Amino acid sequence: MTPAELRTILEQVREGQTDTTQAYDQLLGAFRDQPFEDLGFAKVDHHRSIRQGFAEVILGIGKTPAQIASIAAEIVTRERPLLVTRTDRAAWEAVAAVVPGAEFHEAARAITLKRDMPPGIGTIALCSAGTSDIPVAEEAAVTAELMGNSVDRLYDVGIAGIHRILKQRARLEAARVIIVVAGMEGALPSVVAGMVSVPVIAVPTSIGYGASFGGVAALLGMLNSCANGVSVVNIDNGYGAGCIASMINHL
Repeated sequence: MTPAELRTILEQVREGQTDTTQAYDQLLGAFRDQPFEDLGFAKVDHHRSIRQGFAEVILGIGKTPAQIASIAAEIVTRERPLLVTRTDRAAWEAVAAVVPGAEFHEAARAITLKRDMPPGIGTIALCSAGTSDIPVAEEAAVTAELMGNSVDRLYDVGIAGIHRILKQRARLEAARVIIVVAGMEGALPSVVAGMVSVPVIAVPTSIGYGASFGGVAALLGMLNSCANGVSVVNIDNGYGAGCIASMINHL
């Protein structure tokens, strides 16, 4: 049971649409279930949505297509949205066999199944410094959209041609929260944060030449930003950025 479903039951009791006995039975049924399902190789956390407002997310790295499909099938039995990150088409084919309607997002390397979610209050703007950063940016976008948010994509607006991001000022100012994805020296989040008055979530990527150290240079640059309102997630962590942005946009 999600927080939204719990609220609906309570509102129905208040309005007289459901009596207390029916509400009690619904709540008891939801909380009687084991908080996780033991599949042997995985323990699916069914109470994640109660604690955090969104179902458990499957990290595809290191899992076989069959394992991913088994976990996915268990998650959707509770009418939860499905998100598998860092996965591939072979895993999607296995998931689609047991979860009809599951979609594969090739650029994001993600599998999703949409469910109705409470809508975010505003728009999340999503900037990528370069085209090479799009896979991480798309992971953030797919995550945020699945969680009920509207996403405005601004791609290939890095500071090597700074006029490109300056031209997008109106779209940036219209957002309630901004995700900025960048590799190399990771300077774009500082530029964006200096233009707006909303939170900026910086995502360093592993894109760059030798001295970028697989994204460490961008990470350190973002952590040392002199602009106000910049927070930083881990290297290539598009999912984490999308999740945090969704939380902010639902406040």
